[in-house]
Amino acid sequence: MRDVITIAIPSHPKYLSVIRAVTDRAGQIFEMDEKVVQDVRLAVDEACSNIIKHAYGGDTSQKIILKYSFRPDKLKIIIEDDGIKTHKESLKGRDLDDIRPGGLGIHFIRRVFDVFEMDEKKKKGNRLTLVKHFCCPAATNISTKSVGVD
Repeated sequence: MRDVITIAIPSHPKYLSVIRAVTDRAGQIFEMDEKVVQDVRLAVDEACSNIIKHAYGGDTSQKIILKYSFRPDKLKIIIEDDGIKTHKESLKGRDLDDIRPGGLGIHFIRRVFDVFEMDEKKKKGNRLTLVKHFCCPAATNISTKSVGVD
């Protein structure tokens, strides 16, 4: 049996609250540490906000697909869109020495997740894979029930 949650939302900022709620609830179901859930929630929200702003140029009629996969040793989240193609080398936040609001989302996402990978092979749009590894179930409060991740 696989524990996978897939959702599709319109590319409108008002639906980011749905993503945050799903992330929170999934974290509770899989007994993730609350601090980890908070960080993951903010990072996924930021990634989806970037899709709305950059890949879709603010077009609220498109869709964003998220797939959460859970295992005792890791959380994997795949975020997909059909917007303007983003190349990995262009995904860098502004210089951390440049003190001003905004532009730190990519830094935050990379800090939260152990894997940050853009699928360059996707023909149209973008596919971002984020993976958070857990050292062991007892240390992170992740349930030890049998789950699968593809």
